[in-house]
Amino acid sequence: MWQELFINNQWQDAVSGKTFPTINPATGEVICQVAEADEADVDKAVKAAHNAFKLGSPWRRMDASHRGLLLNRLADAIERDSAYLAELETLDNGKPYAVAYTVDLPNVVKCLRYYAGWADKWEGKTIPIDGDYFCYTRLEPIGVCGQIIPWNFPLLMQAWKLGPALATGNTVVMKVAEQTPLTALYVASLIKEVGFPEGVVNILPGMGPSAGAAIAKHMDVDKVAFTGSTEVGHLIQQASGSSNLKKVTLELGGKSPNIILSDANMEDAVEQSHFALFFNQGQCCCAGSRTYVQADIYDEFVERSVERAKRRVVGNPFDLKTEQGPQVDQEQFNKILGYISSGKREGAKLMCGGGVAADRGYFIQPTVFGDVQDNMTIAREEIFGPDIDKAICLQWARAGTV
Repeated sequence: MWQELFINNQWQDAVSGKTFPTINPATGEVICQVAEADEADVDKAVKAAHNAFKLGSPWRRMDASHRGLLLNRLADAIERDSAYLAELETLDNGKPYAVAYTVDLPNVVKCLRYYAGWADKWEGKTIPIDGDYFCYTRLEPIGVCGQIIPWNFPLLMQAWKLGPALATGNTVVMKVAEQTPLTALYVASLIKEVGFPEGVVNILPGMGPSAGAAIAKHMDVDKVAFTGSTEVGHLIQQASGSSNLKKVTLELGGKSPNIILSDANMEDAVEQSHFALFFNQGQCCCAGSRTYVQADIYDEFVERSVERAKRRVVGNPFDLKTEQGPQVDQEQFNKILGYISSGKREGAKLMCGGGVAADRGYFIQPTVFGDVQDNMTIAREEIFGPDIDKAICLQWARAGTV
């Protein structure tokens, strides 16, 4: 189990010597201590990435087809170690092992292989132009890419960020979420194993206000890609504007609605709405956490949704029968319970759940609210947990789940 920072293909302690605990959310117990990167470590990693991107470096001289080969080798190594990676993901994140192994890991491998295939297929254009001129375009790598990934799909988010950046010849400084650093660090060991040159990929566990902010404002970072909250997305845009106007890609939160019409297949509609919210403990930026239902089928839909939520198996994420594991950490656990209290306080009807589901760990009962109005907090704000909201608006009924 790797616990240090990965900079320039070397494992090293943080400059400050600081560490932080990573927690098993199923028990609340410490798994291990992990090195905590801050601004000084970000600066070291950016320098390594900048050097790896210089003209004449092994990475810049590498054929595009060989970049694709390295990505395919990384995909092969992840596939080889997928059982261990799924176990580590479940231990650190809390998602059911069955999901980590059968959903997350295969998609990580597919993602990397997809971008490996694109590595030698980016093409410029030749453009007809008047006079004695030759006009053409080239597609060139941006440079040093800062990448900040969240904790809800650690391995997938890492692959989604690394794949396109590496296929196109960029170098990477990635800050991984402090809640779930372990699988990203293991993948770093595979990156070195399969032959990526020094400095091409640097992996830093750390906190957002220190390591994340340092990446966002660094003058030698050419692009930042961030997945996380809308609030932090604003801060990253501001940091870009106040530093070097680096390019920014943001994937932020949402409050996605499901819409159920009266001619829908009721059984399918209930099951798909249930899955849309409760998958991954509700911790998805695209979770369908509110459901609009046509009024004439509202009562039946809510009744069936409650029945389905009550059947959902919550428990040990390593048990293959488990559908729902714990929330990722104490903060998220408390936040979701706070939203449930808000729903009850503001007049939504609690149909099922609403409480703690175990005597240890961060487990929450699958929760369904009915009669939710649009001005209620649970109807407007992203909950990121196993709670769905359902309410009636004119000819519509909306149901909500946490």
